Formats: sequence, structure tokens, C-alpha cells
Amino acid sequence: MQSIVFFAVASTLWLLSLPLVNGLVLPSTKRQTQLHARRPSFLDAAGDDSSGTNNKVREPWDIIRFIRQSSKFIRPPRIPLFDEKLDSEKRRVKPDETLWAPSSAQNFFSFAPLDDVVMGGASSSTIDNNTGVWSGKVTDANNGGFVGIRSTPFRNDMSLDMRDCRGIELKVRLGNGRRFKFVVRDSTEFNGICWTTAFDATSQGRSRIIATGSDQRSTSIRLPFADQVPTIFARTVRGKTFDSMNIVGLQLVYSKFEFDGKPNKNFEVGNFKLQIVEIKSY
Repeated sequence: MQSIVFFAVASTLWLLSLPLVNGLVLPSTKRQTQLHARRPSFLDAAGDDSSGTNNKVREPWDIIRFIRQSSKFIRPPRIPLFDEKLDSEKRRVKPDETLWAPSSAQNFFSFAPLDDVVMGGASSSTIDNNTGVWSGKVTDANNGGFVGIRSTPFRNDMSLDMRDCRGIELKVRLGNGRRFKFVVRDSTEFNGICWTTAFDATSQGRSRIIATGSDQRSTSIRLPFADQVPTIFARTVRGKTFDSMNIVGLQLVYSKFEFDGKPNKNFEVGNFKLQIVEIKSY
């Protein structure tokens, strides 16, 4: 019991420290301003705003939503007294295996929102794991401008060995031609490397389209591991090697930036909607 209480207190303190790590300034003081000057804001993390604009709209920071969102991606410590099995599960994935589908009993994770509230922003989204519909509203208030969904920790501390696969195949509907990013994670670090691929939710343009559904509303897109860009806070990083034998998280992002501060040309503030029909290996 003492271990559980300690974890709850430590987790709360850690979550409350994230805004400072990510550049949020709480009610102004000289000390907080100094902290803000040294730590990355959203613009610093994503890159300089090459459009030359710097939105001055300020909205109150929703600390409750921040804690609610961030806490979904933290796995409690495993205590030998209560855990019969402490070894993590490793699953070898073959091509054409479904990794996630709406309301599937075979899912070993669910998706949950991770929006720019974690960096002081005011954008908001929701994901319905029964239908796969991800929707919300993006605003650049508080110098924000992104929404995302991220997989919760895989069941039984599972990791995926995808060495036999070339990449991820994503089947989507809706999206209105906007550009999203798909992220694969090979580390459980909260702010670890994001292996990222941009794609357009449309049958036109530069997306890696392989098929369009018979109803003309669904599109299958292949995202090769070989084309992934290693990033942290949307900035590319060098000297990293993708570990296809240790996949521990999946994520989708809709952001006003693509990579290194370059604007997403297929982005609009306001409402959006994307339906995830299936995620599988290929």
C-alpha cells in the first residue's frame, strides 16, 4: 500500500513538472519567466514559425485536462508481491496482421488524446475506440496548434517484434485531404524518439496510396519503416537507428508544423475529423 501511495504522489508531482519541461509559463513571476527563457516552448520544440506569425491569443490553461491526458500513458510500477509475472511479453508480428481495429476484441491497446494542452495549448480532441473516429478542434491560441492520439501502454508490457515487416498499413476515412503524421515508438520514454511519417488523408496528392475502398470513402496508405523521420518535438534528430524489434507505441498527430518548423501546407485551424478503420503490418 505504501508503494502505491508513493507512486500516486510521485506521478502527480512529475505530471505537474511537465509544463515547465515543455515551456509552459504559469502565472507570471520573474523566476517563471527565467525558466521559460531556458526551456522549449511549443514553437521552440516544433521549430521556428517560418510564417512569421506569433499568435498572441491567450486562453486559460486546463490543468485538469493536462493531468487526465498525460496520466493515461504512464504505467504504474510492477510490484513483485502483486505481480505473478514480471517478464514483458514479446510478440513476433508477421506481414498482414491487424494491430488495431475499432471495437476489436483482439486489440491490446486503446487510443487516448494527447493534445497541445501538455505544452500549454488549448486545442482539444477525442477518440472513440468503438468507431475509430478521431475529431476535435485545433487552435493556435497560447502558441499551440496540434492535437494527437497515442496508444496506451500495451497489455502485459507487450512489445512488438516487427523485423519481418516493411512497415505499417493505415486504412482511414474522412480527413478532408489534410496532412497528418503517423508515429511509431521504439522506446517507452514519454518524450522519446518519434519515428514519423507524414501522409495526406486523400486519394490525391503525395500520399502513399495503395487502394481506395469500394465505397470511395476509405483509403489504405502504406508507411514504410525505411521512410520514417526520427524526431523529438517535430525536430529531426541525427544518428538514430530504428529498433523494429521493440515497437512499444503508435501515435497520430495533426499539427500546424510538419518538420523543423516548416508549416504543414494541408493544415487549417478549426474542426477536423479522421476515422481510423484499421492499422496493420505489411
